[in-house]
Amino acid sequence: MFEIIKHSKKSKARLGILKTSHGNIATPFFMPIATKGSVKAVSSEEMAELGSQILLANTYHLYLQPGIKILKKFGGLHKFMNWSGPILTDSGGYQVFSLSEKTREAVSLRKITSRGVEFQSFIDGSKHLFTPEKVQDIQDIIGSDIKMVLDVCSPYPCAKSQAEKDLEITHNWAERSLKKHKTQGAPPKKSLLFGIVQGSVYKDLRIKSAKFLSQLNFDGLAIGGLAVGEPNKKMYQVLDYLMDYLPENKPRYLMGVGRPENIIEAVKRGVDMFDCVIPTREARHGRLYQMQKSKVKSQNFGKDFYRILNITNSKFSHSKQLLSRGYTFGYLRHLFKAGEPLAIRLATLHNLKFFLDLFRQMRLNISRDKL
Repeated sequence: MFEIIKHSKKSKARLGILKTSHGNIATPFFMPIATKGSVKAVSSEEMAELGSQILLANTYHLYLQPGIKILKKFGGLHKFMNWSGPILTDSGGYQVFSLSEKTREAVSLRKITSRGVEFQSFIDGSKHLFTPEKVQDIQDIIGSDIKMVLDVCSPYPCAKSQAEKDLEITHNWAERSLKKHKTQGAPPKKSLLFGIVQGSVYKDLRIKSAKFLSQLNFDGLAIGGLAVGEPNKKMYQVLDYLMDYLPENKPRYLMGVGRPENIIEAVKRGVDMFDCVIPTREARHGRLYQMQKSKVKSQNFGKDFYRILNITNSKFSHSKQLLSRGYTFGYLRHLFKAGEPLAIRLATLHNLKFFLDLFRQMRLNISRDKL
């Protein structure tokens, strides 16, 4: 299922192969976000051309739209979106909490119990219940290669008493999710299931969670509840002590972390998997990520190894510098100023290539003991 190919001699970074029913994935890797079964503004064919090994979709959003009946009719998400590679699905727990908090009324209608979480749809206001077991059923209908357990993501900042309460529920749901998962599927079609380590920024709670989930023998473990507003220093502190309590032979997934400098620091600490909306979200606002290749090679991702360009700035009006697909910066700025949909497509493709190239370079650097 997961094989470590090499440990770097320079850090705790490692190269590996994660085997799924839709193909093998070289680690460390990045998962572009296809929340509703689509990477925004980009087709599945283009994602394959870019070299994306895997996509991430969201159980909560797919459950609400198009709904499990339609997904079942099409034989799962792979066929529905014409994607032949692996798919990881988040459980939707984070979205239940984050989207519910947008209105006071929605918060009042969201109720967390040991049974599950009751919530109101952000689409039509209808009421729903997610239990750990139901979330596994939904992900099986989706046809996920990697499923996540339902969990409670504590906000930041968060009182320790609240983090303890959330952790107790998360652990209960993890056990129930695993029990349900073991009754479903059979090799080679069986999907993988990951537990999620929580505990906010409290060291004893994080270690408690890592120990508890490690003994349950999940296929991999995710680290949730980071990149939710805490300073980078706090994030790195959590990773520094937490890695010693995660199984060496299982993949480690840092959820939602997408700033290049954060990714590199996490890879150095032994993290294998990442996802984030940054490439697509930033592209929609005209912000392009650009590698400064000389610094990548000479300093091994040293300070300022990349920059973010606001392509809508007038200084790019006459720029003949080329995007990754051969169009000029000047042309892209024109498209944004003119409100042409092609602007978002080209910017998104550019940013996705940046992130996928970043991971290709990291894997190469690890293989050479340079990272």
